[in-house]
Amino acid sequence: MTRLLLVDDHTIIRDGIQALLADVPDFQVVGQARNGRELLDMLPDTPADVVLMDLNMPEMSGFEAVPLLRQQFPQVRVLILSMLDHEKYVHQVLEAGALGYVLKNASKEEIVYAIRTVAAGKAFLCTEIGLSLLSKLVQGPATAAAPGTKKPSDLSNRETEVLKLIAEGLTNAEIADKLFTSKRTIETHRQNIIEKTQAKNTAALIKYAMENGLLV
Repeated sequence: MTRLLLVDDHTIIRDGIQALLADVPDFQVVGQARNGRELLDMLPDTPADVVLMDLNMPEMSGFEAVPLLRQQFPQVRVLILSMLDHEKYVHQVLEAGALGYVLKNASKEEIVYAIRTVAAGKAFLCTEIGLSLLSKLVQGPATAAAPGTKKPSDLSNRETEVLKLIAEGLTNAEIADKLFTSKRTIETHRQNIIEKTQAKNTAALIKYAMENGLLV
């Protein structure tokens, strides 16, 4: 069971997220906080595995809370859930210790996958931000794959197919529908791709696909 703590200054957002995740059997929302200060005060008595946190909040913002959270509760993983999509904000909070970043307009499937990925101690970047970073990469010179990165030939035909669809911006559910399989199967393929390519997030997967000629 993954224990979740929701942090947002809007009650309707917190309640909406809790309702959205209510039917996910391995998730349990253990508490809500209106800002970073309430979160830090709550954690000693409300243990959580993953904190879903907004950035713009009164009293103590997510930008301020993340480094304090990492110092005081290093075992708690942080997933940012925000409407801020500028890369400087993403970079700032990831550098401060957040493990994932998802936009509030992401699908339920992507949010659930993000929570599970972060809960497992792995980094996650939502598809929309990944595609935005891809557009910047396309404008600049392609770089060589990092040492140790696997070649496309190391991926199975189905993994290559899934990687192409990820790079096109499809969610796990959409890929499952397109390939006539289950979301769980796609999640497994995605994890295998990440392990084989040594990519840390969606943006890195997209970059890998682009550099290896998998995007047409």
